[in-house]
Amino acid sequence: MIEKTFVLLKPDAVKRGLVGNIISRFERVGLKIVACKFIQPSRELAEKHYPLERREFVEGIGKKTLENYREMGIDPVKEIGVSDPYEIGKIVRGWLIDFIISDPVLAIVLEGPGAVEIVRKLVGHTLPVKADPGTIRGDLSFDSAFFANAKKRPIKNLIHASGNFEEAEYEISLWFTKDEIYNYKRAEEEVMY
Repeated sequence: MIEKTFVLLKPDAVKRGLVGNIISRFERVGLKIVACKFIQPSRELAEKHYPLERREFVEGIGKKTLENYREMGIDPVKEIGVSDPYEIGKIVRGWLIDFIISDPVLAIVLEGPGAVEIVRKLVGHTLPVKADPGTIRGDLSFDSAFFANAKKRPIKNLIHASGNFEEAEYEISLWFTKDEIYNYKRAEEEVMY
């Protein structure tokens, strides 16, 4: 099934000059860029990208953070004042918003068979230390939960990739208008599709 997915190259990817390297990884596997723009996100856009209304999403961030604290032997109450996953998720969400509005980002829509799953595999685990070699995060990022939590900031893992098809649809419509998404054929499509 041909599908579209959303990718956001975060300020750390842009400032480290990794944009071309990352994009080439997507293109080499046959994914097609159908929309792309360099943008300084507003706080309003960032808040919609990390929606507080998606309780499961916010709580998931909190649960990941709690897991990281447990692995590092850190007391979350002592460190950030709470132990409830949703409340922790709201705090980390704030760090994520502040980070993606701090500098320009590159928003991209990729298209291809199984695009969501392929991109997730190429990107790697959200914690760079757990990302496999060969993935974008495994090869290009070195940040850890320890450093991020100690500085009360999100993990700088270079890239956001939609987690599933529904999330991709939501994020694409948030960052792009229909007129900004293009339909064209790449030379190798006849062979690959």
